[in-house]
Amino acid sequence: MIRTARLSAALAAMVTAAAAGCGGTTSAPITTSGLSGTVEVVAKWSGVEQANFKKVLERFEKKTGVKTVYTSAGDDVASFLNQKISGGTPPSIALVPQPGTVAEMARRGNLKPLGGEALDAVTANYSAAWKDLGTVDGKVYGLYLKAAEKSICWYRTDAFAAAGVQEPKTWEEFVAAARTLADAGITPFAVPGGSAWTLTDFFENVYLQVGGPDNYDRLATHQIPWTDPTVVEALQLIGRLWSAPRMIDGGNAGALKIDFSQSVAEVFGEKPKAAILCEGDFVGSEITKAGRYKVGVTARYLPFPTIRGAKRSVVVGGDQAVALKDDKATMALMAYLASKESAEIFARGGGFITPNRTADPAAYPDDTVRGLATLVGSADVIKFDMSDLAPASFGGGTNADEWKLLQEFLGNPAMDVNALAARLEAAAAKDF
Repeated sequence: MIRTARLSAALAAMVTAAAAGCGGTTSAPITTSGLSGTVEVVAKWSGVEQANFKKVLERFEKKTGVKTVYTSAGDDVASFLNQKISGGTPPSIALVPQPGTVAEMARRGNLKPLGGEALDAVTANYSAAWKDLGTVDGKVYGLYLKAAEKSICWYRTDAFAAAGVQEPKTWEEFVAAARTLADAGITPFAVPGGSAWTLTDFFENVYLQVGGPDNYDRLATHQIPWTDPTVVEALQLIGRLWSAPRMIDGGNAGALKIDFSQSVAEVFGEKPKAAILCEGDFVGSEITKAGRYKVGVTARYLPFPTIRGAKRSVVVGGDQAVALKDDKATMALMAYLASKESAEIFARGGGFITPNRTADPAAYPDDTVRGLATLVGSADVIKFDMSDLAPASFGGGTNADEWKLLQEFLGNPAMDVNALAARLEAAAAKDF
């Protein structure tokens, strides 16, 4: 289990490097000649993220002659990889968003430790803190390609203007703004309940404010039960918001049919139906792709509201590349993924923050993304996505217990939250 304190240090180091322009850091040289074969890369990325990543793979192909194949794993990367491994057909490389899954796979012997130029590239281009995040039992297995800021809500400026709403800073202001929007005939929220990871993100942001950073760490490692009063209180706040009249696009039942991509269209598409989407920095690139609204002008973000005077807090996520094979072509691609060139190609597409300290901040497409890096750096508290730290059976897949229970909650937010907390605890006791 990766401790969130180390992630706080890593994010601080990453933002400091970006602000400094990464001057004086030299990337490790990578051999790209004399290679051949095919490398299969598996990830859950779709849409803009997938398109940007394919640009990285295409550049690698041109430099080396190695063919790359991108395979989508869907939302449940861990389950997909387990099936491939069990069937004797593991991919060459996987992009995994759950540190707990990486640790489990490494200890089962499913992953190959990095060495040679791949390890040299990680050492040269990442801070010691980020390198440590990809380390399991003293060996480096993973490198982080991206860090996502998940403690923001995106909104349409035209909707706020029509209702006379200002950017809320506190939870009370947030709820009041939603009611004002609803009274003006504008549905406040698009909630992508069909992609249940968005529900865990929302819970984690509320819980970090209500429970505080220490309890967040304890709950993430199941050192306190899900029946703890702080969990119940967080669920109560969410339930009141989700059950209020006219709050959710499509109603509670309809929200369960909306996935993440559709939720972006529900707010920022050609025929918008809602005003607010609470999700990470990667929404920005999806808005740009949709084309109607301009990020930073007609589509803006606000920090997740503080609750009862709690310190400004940020929940982050991240995807790390790991190798399931150790042939020369696979390790060459791992080395390239850790390079300055790779990071800058990906960064130009927008929608995420790179932990690669050699990447030029000018590679980001706009001030909005650079501002998100600053937002992370100015937070009083930074914590890694709790569900990604949990065992995959609890928080990291489409059939994960936390995912399913929060979907039930979205469908019926008036349910007894004490009973819901008890069911979450029973699942955690089994899965952890």
